[in-house]
Formats: sequence, C-alpha cells, structure tokens
Amino acid sequence: MKRRSFLLTGAAATIALPAMADAGPILKVVKTPTCGCCTAWVDHVRQAGFQVEVQDAGQDALYALKNRLQIAPELAGCHTAVVGDYFIEGHVPAEDIARLLSEQPAARGLSVPGMPMSSPGMGGPGAGDTFDTLLVRPDGATSVFASHS
Repeated sequence: MKRRSFLLTGAAATIALPAMADAGPILKVVKTPTCGCCTAWVDHVRQAGFQVEVQDAGQDALYALKNRLQIAPELAGCHTAVVGDYFIEGHVPAEDIARLLSEQPAARGLSVPGMPMSSPGMGGPGAGDTFDTLLVRPDGATSVFASHS
C-alpha cells in the first residue's frame, strides 16, 4: 500500500510540473560564466517569482546578442535577458520587469546602463548610487521608466 501511495504521489507531482512551467513568461538570461553580480541579479529575479533560464556565454557571444537586439553601447550592462518580446539589459529591478510585462508598452525593452551600486545584484538599496531604469522605444530613443534611490 505504501508503494502505491508513493507512486501516485510521484505521478501527481509529474503532472503538476507542466502546469507550473506555464505560470508566466520565462526570462532568458545570457551572461558570462564568472560574473558574480550577474548571478546575484538572477537570484533577485528568481526570488521575485520569475522563471529563469541562464546561458553562460563568452564575451564575444554576449556582445553579438546585444548587437542583434540593437542595444546601443551607452545602454549596455553586464548581462542581457529576453522575456517575451522585450530585452532586459543590465541590473533592472524585478518590479520594473513585472511592470513592463503588465503594461506592455510599445518598446524594445528596459535598460539599467552600467553597474550602479544600488541596483539588484550590485549591493541593493542603500549601497550608494541612485539610478534610472530606461525604457527603450522602438526607434531606440529612451525615457525614464522608473527612478531608484
């Protein structure tokens, strides 16, 4: 009897997994394998409830992705993600990503240029820098999507 309960429980868990996978969009992150702040940012978005797939890549492959997505050098961060039809460049806070996906503005994505010390993965709130998350419009122009201090 115990074996049957165990098997039924295992079957139920297997059945539940595909439903969990459909819970929301997957954030596909490309980063270099040795970057600790990128790993910390991935932890941040996972803790916020995002499903995340991580691909470690060399710097040349990462730059090629940024070029393909037409991310201007002045908008670049140390990792790049794609979720739905949007790119997420750099240390963008999870709440900004959630807002982007909720509002679905006409845009190519979000960017936190550089590596601000107060951004997720870099030390978090109170670490020093104020920073803006920029909305990148279809024509490449930017506007402030959110300000963080």
